[in-house]
Amino acid sequence: SLQKDNFYLQPTSLLICMMSCKTPSRASVALTPSAAPQQLKVRLAGYPRKHNEGRIELFYKGEWGTICDDDFSIANANVLCRQLGFVSATGWTHSAKYGNGQGKIWLDNVLCNGGEKSIDLCKSRGWGNSDCTHDEDAGVVCKDERIPGFVDSNIIDSNVRLKGGARLGEGRVEVLKDNEWGTVCDDRWSLLSASVVCRELGFGSAKEALTGARMGQGMGPIYMNEVKCVGNEKSIWNCPFKNITAEDCQHMEDAAVRCNIPYMGLENSIRITGGRSRFEGRVEVLSSDANGTESWGLICGETWTTREAMVACRQLGLGYANQGLQETWYWDSSNVTEMVMSGVKCTGSEMALSQCQHHKTVNCQKAAAKFSAGVICSETASDLVLNASLVEQTVYIEDRPLHMLYCAAEEDCLSKSAAKANWPYGHRRLLRFSSQIHNIGRADFKPKAGRHSWVWHACHGHYHSMDVFTHYDLLNANGSKVAEGHKASFCLEDTECQEGVSKRYECANFGDQGITVGCWDLYRHDIDCQWLDITDVKPGNYIMQVVINPNYEVAESDFTNNGMKCNCKYDGHRIWLHNCHIGNHSGAAKLSKLGVKLVEIH
Repeated sequence: SLQKDNFYLQPTSLLICMMSCKTPSRASVALTPSAAPQQLKVRLAGYPRKHNEGRIELFYKGEWGTICDDDFSIANANVLCRQLGFVSATGWTHSAKYGNGQGKIWLDNVLCNGGEKSIDLCKSRGWGNSDCTHDEDAGVVCKDERIPGFVDSNIIDSNVRLKGGARLGEGRVEVLKDNEWGTVCDDRWSLLSASVVCRELGFGSAKEALTGARMGQGMGPIYMNEVKCVGNEKSIWNCPFKNITAEDCQHMEDAAVRCNIPYMGLENSIRITGGRSRFEGRVEVLSSDANGTESWGLICGETWTTREAMVACRQLGLGYANQGLQETWYWDSSNVTEMVMSGVKCTGSEMALSQCQHHKTVNCQKAAAKFSAGVICSETASDLVLNASLVEQTVYIEDRPLHMLYCAAEEDCLSKSAAKANWPYGHRRLLRFSSQIHNIGRADFKPKAGRHSWVWHACHGHYHSMDVFTHYDLLNANGSKVAEGHKASFCLEDTECQEGVSKRYECANFGDQGITVGCWDLYRHDIDCQWLDITDVKPGNYIMQVVINPNYEVAESDFTNNGMKCNCKYDGHRIWLHNCHIGNHSGAAKLSKLGVKLVEIH
């Protein structure tokens, strides 16, 4: 259609083009204004941030999505800040400063002159037409001055999130206060209160108000008790509630929700075949050729991991990935044989495989159908998190004689320079601390390897079930690793459990290994290899980092809380840790941006 001498594609025609046309190169994109609903919903999201800054998210076609930072400018930020009710912008951010968004990247190459009434009146590639990933999500910083008389019904600025759910729109309710996430107690938790949470997050009303930590237990403070919403509040914070005392609630009473979600049809473009149940099988995706003819095809299994499988299971509506399989010859029951997708690389939080990175042209070394990707999905998953305060409380330095470190050297627990030491004389300087890892999920954490492949370690007198369960690293200000010591091998067991939970796993006598829901595995500071070898580290300021399950070998409902960081000061004699915190707002993707190779096996 023609409007004010500017051509633009209506959403319907754009959707048809997206399905049947090849994606144009960045240089050849024709930028046009994008038709959108009369009142486009805009919100600020991400963490950490103030109320007048954040990742920009737009609500279009029943789904929240983001804006790519390509060609972003202060003019774009000015338009968006005015839409949010602020007088102007003071800046904008790139490269997902406020964390990676989810869902669609709605707009890309946005070019505003600064005077537009709404971002959809600016030129862009069109709705949903982007060649970006969520690592490029744009954000804005608005001047903290409101437009007089502005009606903010089109803003959703949420300090609420859902954690631990298997599907979009369900999970444990967590609220943000003083830059720390906490939970809501389930006393008097109702559909009315649950619906306020669901609508605050951009969904419909609640289908279920869940009690008794049905979506797993949180780890932070419990902020709210006896929440009594009328149902029309804009935020759960506007509802009457009681503040928590220590006697009122425990995390086994965390409230959760299942929301009615806008229909997005993501499950229509994926299926699994050949499995023994509906939760497993070879993954097949719907693709269209240059003529728009649709057909089912396979995914190359070469780069397929648990993270890609997590996205596939989520898209299928089957919960979490128990396993991602690179060969599926035992599920050969379909006549589909052509590989239509390869090089798939997901962060694990995407809603559909189409939102992950993948090759533009299929390139698969093992193109036979038996090497296509498969999944085993599960309704529940584990969720591991480290006790950060215990690390801070237990840290100290020990100068340990080399003659007491033969076992540790054998298990590769010292830095490389130890091999050149004058054994058995001399010593190594070790940064020691206790590591307490809790399973707050809804399924036991079990090693991926079966008992037949566990390795007996005579030094420690037990079997190790995982080569790499946790990385311990010391980083400099640039994110480069300065201490090579790490904990290489592990046995997993229930050291202690919450009241009412029984231990199931122990390392002794070739016992089953794992961590039960509601239990934790404690590696005390005085256990062999429970350290960082800092013999070669010079005095200075560093970042100490612990990453659990770094290779994503075992499925978890939330990988973003697997990393812990502490500020570390070392004067050559003593060491101090402070600000130890779980990286639940940055996640593994941010750790890798700091130069940490999370998939590196030592």
